[in-house]
Amino acid sequence: MTRTPLPYRTDDISALARSLRIQLAGRSETPSHVELLNMLAKAAGHRNFQHFRSLAVPAPLPAEAPPPAASPPETPPEPAAVPAAVDMAKILRIARCFNDAGVLVRWPPKLSERQPCLWVMWSRVPPGAVLHERAVNALLQDNHSFGDHALLRRDMCDMGLLVRTPDGREYRRVEQPPPAGALALIRHLKTRSLQNARRT
Repeated sequence: MTRTPLPYRTDDISALARSLRIQLAGRSETPSHVELLNMLAKAAGHRNFQHFRSLAVPAPLPAEAPPPAASPPETPPEPAAVPAAVDMAKILRIARCFNDAGVLVRWPPKLSERQPCLWVMWSRVPPGAVLHERAVNALLQDNHSFGDHALLRRDMCDMGLLVRTPDGREYRRVEQPPPAGALALIRHLKTRSLQNARRT
């Protein structure tokens, strides 16, 4: 069977390396071929390798070109995007790391649970604003209570959620759509905070 070559590119090799480092952190064994494909696809901004492949492989051309139409064909409506499946049991488990006010009270031991927590911190950084390190520290201190804002700031930069100037003085949020699980956690925490505020 002939293998179809799949071209791979990334806009930022540094962000690619950071993403791979985060995905490989804490692993005790070498990832399989399929796991590596998924890691590389995620590092380039795709959900997984299948998602990358579906975008990389061009649709087959028809055997014969259709006859020219007298009038331009009506554009069919685009299909609605199918949301990625979200494990709500996992989301509720991660949400227990936050108190009723939405403050992160403990740092999860698993990387797969830390990343959604970092997305929550990302959602609380003003979009488009350039912040000095002191302002970023203050924002993170207000949103967590386990006493390590530097860890959160560093991991957010490593994950590509924040960018900073080479001298480390200015930070900016990187605008990007959160993964489905992280978005579900952000929405759940907002809803829970609003419900608690109404009760008090």
